[in-house]
Amino acid sequence: MSEKELLLPDIGDFDSVEIIEMHVVAGDTVKVEDPLLTLESDKATMDIPSPFAGTIKQVDVAVGDKVSEGSKLGVIESSEKSTGSAPPAKAEKTDASAKPPAKTQKSAPAASKGGADIDTEVVVLGAGPGGYTAAFRAADLGKKVVLIERYEALGGVCLNVGCIPSKALLHTAEIINEADHMKANGVTFGKPKIDLAGVNDFKNKVVGKLTGGLSGLAKQRKVTVVHGVAEFIDQNNIQVDKGGEKTRVKFDDCIIAAGSQPTEIPSFPNDDPRLVDSTGALELSNVPKKLLIVGGGIIGLEMATVYDALGSEITVVEFMDSLIPGCDKDLIRGLTKIISKRYKAIHLNTKVSAIKAQKNGLKVTFEGDKAPAPALFDKVLVAVGRRPNGHKIGADKAGVNVDEAGFIKVDKQMRTNVSNIFAIGDIVGNPMLAHKATHEGKVAAEVIAGMKSHFEPLTIPSVAYTDPEVAWMGLSETEAKAQGVEYEKGAFPWAASGRSLGTDR
Repeated sequence: MSEKELLLPDIGDFDSVEIIEMHVVAGDTVKVEDPLLTLESDKATMDIPSPFAGTIKQVDVAVGDKVSEGSKLGVIESSEKSTGSAPPAKAEKTDASAKPPAKTQKSAPAASKGGADIDTEVVVLGAGPGGYTAAFRAADLGKKVVLIERYEALGGVCLNVGCIPSKALLHTAEIINEADHMKANGVTFGKPKIDLAGVNDFKNKVVGKLTGGLSGLAKQRKVTVVHGVAEFIDQNNIQVDKGGEKTRVKFDDCIIAAGSQPTEIPSFPNDDPRLVDSTGALELSNVPKKLLIVGGGIIGLEMATVYDALGSEITVVEFMDSLIPGCDKDLIRGLTKIISKRYKAIHLNTKVSAIKAQKNGLKVTFEGDKAPAPALFDKVLVAVGRRPNGHKIGADKAGVNVDEAGFIKVDKQMRTNVSNIFAIGDIVGNPMLAHKATHEGKVAAEVIAGMKSHFEPLTIPSVAYTDPEVAWMGLSETEAKAQGVEYEKGAFPWAASGRSLGTDR
């Protein structure tokens, strides 16, 4: 028998986490991994297990206390010898992965005795929503997992420069628009004062909470995170380069979740800071007086919503004959009508033929039957789609087939033409949506673990967080016609919708 201090183990990237429940008092007898207390972070609720078996002699914390790694929780009179440290906290509930099954987790990947620096069972290349879901699911199923991410923060485009920061800014835009709109309802607010530093700070805090939470979840599952740019060596080895320092990882199975990047138009002055893609637009460095959006798809229109609310004069140019190409025209007719009144102009069937950088702005030339005259803009956002990163990972060295566009073809189990290499997310094809990638990641991890699983969705929902919002799922009417699918159409007018009338949308 010996008395040992109970110290809080590594719980991830959290300075302090609140205790919401105590499971022991002095005098209780516990076994190894019996829960001592429960913590609640921004991302998950975690049980802290006992590293020893024995009798609790002293409890030094209580509900409401905030603790961090190394905090003293109490003292235990241990009934067995133990040289190990406390096991990592186990997440009871999380929105980043499925509930872990009752399986024994294997230890973290170890250094290889052969030519590799790390030898593991599963490598996941890319830590976006699809990648981290795949990594966590594989770990939950007992696999040793290495998660490779080129950037310092986990979460990929969605969490860092996509879905999450855009939703934070769209919420700000919604409040500004609603306050202004209430004048028609008899309520008048003063003109808002925009503090860009404060707006950006809120956005960055939201992103930080979620990316930090992911790091904690990875540690809890003993997922080894390796940062750097990865490239295949062969079908069982991959090399990660971080500032010239190379790490070789040997794997049994690999899940490619390398994502996509904004499409650039080579003839545009892409090195001019006034020409931005979606990532640059989300940085919100300033509010331009005149903003041109090239591309009337979801990303372009969501950014138009933000900048319009902040005070920019918006012009949208779309090459096709309708906004949000692919979405049924009658579905977006109401949106088009509303934003046509708010924005300076919306030009359909029009393309940008040239952009010339000048000292006083970006001079833009248009083409089309009803194209406007050349005009000067303070900033131009190019949102003409995304291209997959299939040609940036050395996939050919592993024998993986990548088409000319950069997509990787997979079967229903997300398996590529190489039996031990899988691919998910943007890199396997449209629609490029985070919720599609997460489900694909879950399927790939389960197949690797020997489960019967496949990805064959009947519908994949899509949504544009514009004002008003637009959402759809399944075949569009346009697609049904093109495929010769018989269908019946039902339509309900916005003018008869209580929700529409009540919000004056």
